[in-house]
Amino acid sequence: MDTESQIRARLAELEAEHRALDSAIGVMHEQAAPDIFAIQRLKKRKLQLKDAIQRLRSRLIPDLNA
Repeated sequence: MDTESQIRARLAELEAEHRALDSAIGVMHEQAAPDIFAIQRLKKRKLQLKDAIQRLRSRLIPDLNA
């Protein structure tokens, strides 16, 4: 089982990659002839990262068994 610090470190890595992809997609959109397929691949990866980030964030929320 991962410790909270390991989860937070991985979360930071994924968030950084997500931001980098966002920047890369923006740059590609500004090109005269953007590569639509490359943009689609980056957007798909960005969505995968978003899902992984959400899963990690949910693991940081303690279980409250009443």
